[in-house]
Amino acid sequence: MCPHCKGFISLEDCVMFSVRTQEKRVGLISLHPELGNYTIKKHREFDFQEGEELDFYCPICHAELASKLHNNLAKIIMIDEKQNEFEVLFSKKAGQQSTYKIEGETMEIFGDDSAEYIDFMNLSTIF
Repeated sequence: MCPHCKGFISLEDCVMFSVRTQEKRVGLISLHPELGNYTIKKHREFDFQEGEELDFYCPICHAELASKLHNNLAKIIMIDEKQNEFEVLFSKKAGQQSTYKIEGETMEIFGDDSAEYIDFMNLSTIF
């Protein structure tokens, strides 16, 4: 869900985002909803470079999905099958595998590059 409008931004096996590149090109991308699965789908003509920082926006209300913890992280809300709500932060850098599930004072980390932002989290970590 979008943390601003609370709109549902997922469809079946993808979470949809409006994205802007550093060169101001815009497009839609989808990420897999399974945390730690870094499958991305996009239009073949919508290109960006590995490591390029992308700006993520809600496709419904167009609010920027930036995290307040770090400029390179985006934030959404997820609800699990038990209806528990939690925050998910993920890297805005293309190809960087850093994802954080935050529930209260607890954090689960996912991805090979997740150590990049650990210093900015003031939470207990589950590995």
